[in-house]
Amino acid sequence: MTRYFDLRPDKVVRNSFTGDFDAAPKWLLPGIKDCPGCGATWGTWGDHYPAVDLSDLPERAEFEEPRPEPFHEFARLRELVRPLAPPGSELSPGTTFGPLVGRASGQFPPFSGLESCWILVRRDAFDSLQAAGIRGLLGCKTELRFRQKTPPEILELQLELRGRMHPDCLPPDLEPPCSTCGRVGLRLPEDLILDGASLPTDIDLFRLGDYGTVLIGTDRFKDAVEQGGWTGISFRELPVR
Repeated sequence: MTRYFDLRPDKVVRNSFTGDFDAAPKWLLPGIKDCPGCGATWGTWGDHYPAVDLSDLPERAEFEEPRPEPFHEFARLRELVRPLAPPGSELSPGTTFGPLVGRASGQFPPFSGLESCWILVRRDAFDSLQAAGIRGLLGCKTELRFRQKTPPEILELQLELRGRMHPDCLPPDLEPPCSTCGRVGLRLPEDLILDGASLPTDIDLFRLGDYGTVLIGTDRFKDAVEQGGWTGISFRELPVR
């Protein structure tokens, strides 16, 4: 039976490396301003597709500045991106695309970026995970500009949004999603429980489908990381019902 783990930064290991970066994804969908259905102004965080390239999109400049837009404008921009995104992507307000762009310096641990809900991985660790047969690995080049002459090769993993929270960890009076924008007014439960029937069986690494800031790996992923001696991630097992 597969076990599932919440992936978090290993702060002890992180403090023993000098690597640091200041970066953001290249493109993004705007947030929604004053949704006509629920009245909320909002955008998501964690829904990120670094492999989605908007370079050839004539309207790409409209995806460069973070901002809220009226729902009809958000919907127009979402449809421009949809053919380029993975099939079935929800493309919530604030979804980001393309490589991380910015400055970086120092020596990076095998895994980093988890404090920002990204997974950056050194090339040597990525190759090791591939050799171990970890399923669902998609490594994307970053556009991090390093100061040193021989910078490390840092990839970012693109993770699918899969799986759901079990109703047992949700408030009993939780209102349904907004029929217009899809927003759910929910904070992440402290005692997260996964809905076993919704969990993927074909990949070892993913974002939680209804809370994209939660990064999840299977026991196969955990074993491959630990057997390879790769550091930078801590694992917390999550209950499944």
